[in-house]
Amino acid sequence: MQEYKFKIKNLDCANCANELEWALKKIDIIENVSINFMTQKLTFECVEEKKKEALEKIRKVIKKEEPDVVIMEV
Repeated sequence: MQEYKFKIKNLDCANCANELEWALKKIDIIENVSINFMTQKLTFECVEEKKKEALEKIRKVIKKEEPDVVIMEV
């Protein structure tokens, strides 16, 4: 497993961050998902070969749950 970190933009509140984190935890190929509202960071772990697939799934969930949120690699 490798840890990946991303910057989050346009996340409005801590509650939104919490709800988004719970939605992302349902993605089966990633583990240890964490969203820190104060630092505007998303971290997760997955096997390196699945990173692209994981990002696609993460972006899909984010678009559904919080359409204005954008993630960018750190």
